[in-house]
Amino acid sequence: MTKAPKGRGVSVRVRAGAGRSVQSRRWLERQLNDPYVAEAKARGFRSRAAFKLIELDGKCGLLRQGMRVVDLGAAPGGWTQVAVQAAGPKGQVVALDILPMDPVPGATVLQADFTEPGAEEAVRAALQGQADIVLSDMAPNTTGHGATDHIRILALAETALEAASAMLAPGGAFVCKLFQGGADKTLLERLKRDFAKVRHVKPPASRKESREIYVVAQGFRGGAA
Repeated sequence: MTKAPKGRGVSVRVRAGAGRSVQSRRWLERQLNDPYVAEAKARGFRSRAAFKLIELDGKCGLLRQGMRVVDLGAAPGGWTQVAVQAAGPKGQVVALDILPMDPVPGATVLQADFTEPGAEEAVRAALQGQADIVLSDMAPNTTGHGATDHIRILALAETALEAASAMLAPGGAFVCKLFQGGADKTLLERLKRDFAKVRHVKPPASRKESREIYVVAQGFRGGAA
């Protein structure tokens, strides 16, 4: 698996003016000084988020040659690109998103709502079987109210877990974005029931100020009661 970039030593400042607000200037400075943004561009990744999956894989051993991967809410496709590289020519990668997404060589891209009837069947047909891992880097539109945003992303995670449980082969893995605080008691109990190993991981590519964290569940038991 490709390695993540190291930090840059030079700081770039953006001058005021040109109609830029303070907020947009800070965003631009952050982008210009972010080694992950530069490295993603250099390596042809569609987003810096690709390095989050690279780092999660490095820590947890998620991806391998020949595996079948489902990427939920995949647009713009950074995680899909990493999955294709890891799975190799003998693997199968299916990416789903409600939004249109440019093709990713080596992957099947479906514009679909994974919660709708027929989506699971379409994924299984593209994979030619069950998935070895289901990925979800999805996040809801945030409100700025911590408690509300936490409830929203938990609901999204629960929906993704429902889809993963229907698609995964025994022994499979599930990776899902959450916010600080991680999985609540109900979600965590279900994950621990259905998977042999569950942990929360914050990859280095997640910005320090970001509240995101990932739950990584491995060793799917097939929905055992």
